[in-house]
Amino acid sequence: MKKLLIPLMFVAIIVGLFEQSKDKPNIYILCAAVAVFMYGMMVLTSKVPSKDKKEEMEDEDE
Repeated sequence: MKKLLIPLMFVAIIVGLFEQSKDKPNIYILCAAVAVFMYGMMVLTSKVPSKDKKEEMEDEDE
């Protein structure tokens, strides 16, 4: 899944930047690019444990 998300996020960034550089950018394409990028970031960061859980585990060990 990660191998598919990272290139998809880069494509969304490139499409968003390219669309933004036009004289009259299409707002729907920009919104879709931002939505795809934010969804990818949400999925990728959901795998990272939070700092609070790590501190709770250390407190329980003591």
